[in-house]
Amino acid sequence: MFSITVAAVVFGVVFLAELPDKTALAGLVLGTRFKASYVFAGVAAAFLVHVALAVAAGSVLTLLPERLLATVTGLLFLGGATLLLLKRDEHDEEVREPADQSFWKVAGSGFTLIMVAEFGDLTQIMTANLAARYEDPLSVGVGAVLALWSVAALGILGGRALMRRVPLRLITRVAAAVMATLGVWSLYEAVA
Repeated sequence: MFSITVAAVVFGVVFLAELPDKTALAGLVLGTRFKASYVFAGVAAAFLVHVALAVAAGSVLTLLPERLLATVTGLLFLGGATLLLLKRDEHDEEVREPADQSFWKVAGSGFTLIMVAEFGDLTQIMTANLAARYEDPLSVGVGAVLALWSVAALGILGGRALMRRVPLRLITRVAAAVMATLGVWSLYEAVA
């Protein structure tokens, strides 16, 4: 059964973790060069594939004994929080411009960029953790997809304006704090 609460929690966690990531910057670059709707179509399709893979992996994790699962997800969340805090800025991502600016070429470029750049990314691993933690693949999948699509849309349509108003370091710290809290809570559940 679909849980709005789980989807909202997943949305918040994934949105905050993805906002300071290279995706918003790549979307911004692509959005300034090509028609925004073409870019978004490709990026959105790639994120849908990534979330499906992550939710499937998280569902496999639920086969672990309950205490072991809580320990694994807790440690992965704490690791993710640490990675967010230690991550360097990746502003120098190079995006190739296709000579043909048709829908399929532009959407294909966006799809390929996200498929390669985001495979095994922190938010994909986090989505798998959330799917394992909540044992609600539909709610986790919807929350994660909507969060990733929102970040992509922000990057494509207005990334520069957002980054001028909200310091990237603050966004990163809030995301790390949320992940650390989830990690500590999962470890507490494993011990309790």
